[in-house]
Amino acid sequence: MSYNFKSKKIIISAGATGIGWATAKECLEKGAKVFLCDIDQKSINKLKKHPLNNKRLFSFHCDASNENDVINFFKEIKKKTQKIDALINNVGVAGPTGTMDKLKTKDWEQTLKINVISHFIFSKLAIPMLKKNKGGSVVNLSSTAGIFGFPLRSPYSASKWAVVGMTKTLAMELGKFKIRVNAICPGTVKGDRMGRVIRDKAKFLKISKKAVESEFVSMTSLNTWVYEKDIGKMCCYLISDESSRISGQVVGVDGNTLRMH
Repeated sequence: MSYNFKSKKIIISAGATGIGWATAKECLEKGAKVFLCDIDQKSINKLKKHPLNNKRLFSFHCDASNENDVINFFKEIKKKTQKIDALINNVGVAGPTGTMDKLKTKDWEQTLKINVISHFIFSKLAIPMLKKNKGGSVVNLSSTAGIFGFPLRSPYSASKWAVVGMTKTLAMELGKFKIRVNAICPGTVKGDRMGRVIRDKAKFLKISKKAVESEFVSMTSLNTWVYEKDIGKMCCYLISDESSRISGQVVGVDGNTLRMH
């Protein structure tokens, strides 16, 4: 389906690589103005050379776990616009690998700070801009781990359950302002982040990476990986006018996960 985003202004956290950049590309192709941030300075520098840089693509270095950084990011956005149509809360980390009795408190805290608190900070700052727009959309990236649980990744799973709870609550709070809030739960997404998860699990279990890869794929009824562009396309649908009656929903893009272990 083709959407016209020519009048839309969209914010994406962790938008310079992976799912974030796949989503940004989809939005740019449909004519949107995209404001993205990322902690990866090298990737931000690369985007500064993009043909749409400072035309419809505005990219900034930002540590999403640092509230002052995020505030400064929004200050930069407000130099260009006071209103936005959509916020895509994409930032997240996989967190540590291990059984709960072996994990460190600081690793739990860092995972929750990035995966949950950052979503809160971005949402808090974006809501006034969405209200000025007289409506819009927030899409939060959760995970199938936020529905099923995820052995050896309890901080990650807990954080993604929290994102689901925040999504449903925010949808209730913002509905009267015509602001829709939904969550996407990706499954096993082919990419660098999942590659690190596979590497760490293989090391922990002392088995091959190929065995772990096969195990993850077999957990879905479609026996398939999910790709970054699949998530980007679903983000576009959820911020499009075609989804104007959809809010408070948790949408799986996962090949139908059957189990997580």
